[in-house]
Amino acid sequence: MARFKRLDVLNTMVSTGIVPLYYNKDVELVKNVVKACYDGGARVFEFTNRGDFAHEVFAEVNKWCATNCPEMAMGVGSVVDPATAALYIQLGANFIVSPSLNPDMAKVCNRRKIAWLPGCGTLSEINLAEELGCEIVKIFPGKEVGGPSFVKAVKAPCPWTNIMPSGGVAPERESLESWFKAGVCCVGLGSQLTPKDVIEKGDWKFIENKVRESLNIVKELK
Repeated sequence: MARFKRLDVLNTMVSTGIVPLYYNKDVELVKNVVKACYDGGARVFEFTNRGDFAHEVFAEVNKWCATNCPEMAMGVGSVVDPATAALYIQLGANFIVSPSLNPDMAKVCNRRKIAWLPGCGTLSEINLAEELGCEIVKIFPGKEVGGPSFVKAVKAPCPWTNIMPSGGVAPERESLESWFKAGVCCVGLGSQLTPKDVIEKGDWKFIENKVRESLNIVKELK
């Protein structure tokens, strides 16, 4: 069962503006990344559903988080079907993120009052997602669907739409400024927050500092 209410999770995404996302098959490594993000000030984290037995990794990390990062709302990304969403919800996921829009997932998430952020690439998909009850829609891949200019164009006729881009967002002032000035409510930060060489060296302080810097930049922009 989710430890955080849906509205609290959504409000935290908006108030902090940053959603780190990461996957690795090594449970201890994922714990280190989550803790670094937590120490940097992040309060939501998207574990990416990618490798075999990924749900087992999430289960261990999520249970660990309850004690070691008590304010961190753990969610799961790259979920494309209702069955997988239900599996992760049973393991305590506080939100579900999809790379695409699958309407069948809305019932599963809404029934358990779990935030669902489907990936959209057109205004029609965004409108459908909102009809299905989504408070925040994900645009993916953010850069390829049009970047900040796409967000600005969508917000013109639909100023009520809350958008989180994922893909093409860097933890740097120039990148963050372009997205937030376009009107996003939060951003997903992936590989540029956790570079391969940083992970190999176990430089958790780098990740912590990058998260803290990004949060401070977003705070200035909001």
